[in-house]
Amino acid sequence: MTNARRRGPDLTEAIMRTTLELGQEVGYARLSIEAVAARAGTGKHTIYRRWPSKGALLLDSLLSLNESVLDYPDTGDVAADLREQIHATVDLLAGEAFSPLFRAMVSEAQHDPGVAAALNERFIAPQADRTVARLTAARDQGRLSRAFDLDLAMAILSGPLYFRLLITQEPLTHEYIDRVLGALFTGMEPRP
Repeated sequence: MTNARRRGPDLTEAIMRTTLELGQEVGYARLSIEAVAARAGTGKHTIYRRWPSKGALLLDSLLSLNESVLDYPDTGDVAADLREQIHATVDLLAGEAFSPLFRAMVSEAQHDPGVAAALNERFIAPQADRTVARLTAARDQGRLSRAFDLDLAMAILSGPLYFRLLITQEPLTHEYIDRVLGALFTGMEPRP
């Protein structure tokens, strides 16, 4: 199938794949809708009909990578389930290939209210909801202290990830996540 005949989902997928490839090559600052359109074999107006800005296009492209990876398992061991899901998130956010683009997208969200709202609506809030739901299930099963604030637990889990990813740019590793989880679960364990 030639570029000129691609329509709908095929064209959308090609545009998002091209955005990621080009973003990795030139970085977010030099990424342009025109360059994406040229490489994807479509017009820039086609892209603008789907995405209002470069930031919105990058957000959709990044979120298309591994959406199912970010779902929580429920094995009955909440610490293991959190570890597995957060390791997958770290692999996605901090992987060498896409970490600079994730950081650029979060930076763009500081200047573009549309990107900020979409990032929160499509990534941050759903992940927070999934985490709180998994913690709630564990608490209801007696595996976590009934007194522990689960929304605060979510903030405690996500804060160190974003701090390292966006502020210090220290390595965001599985070992670091395990340390964060260990510290969190010390405070969440039920007390006799």
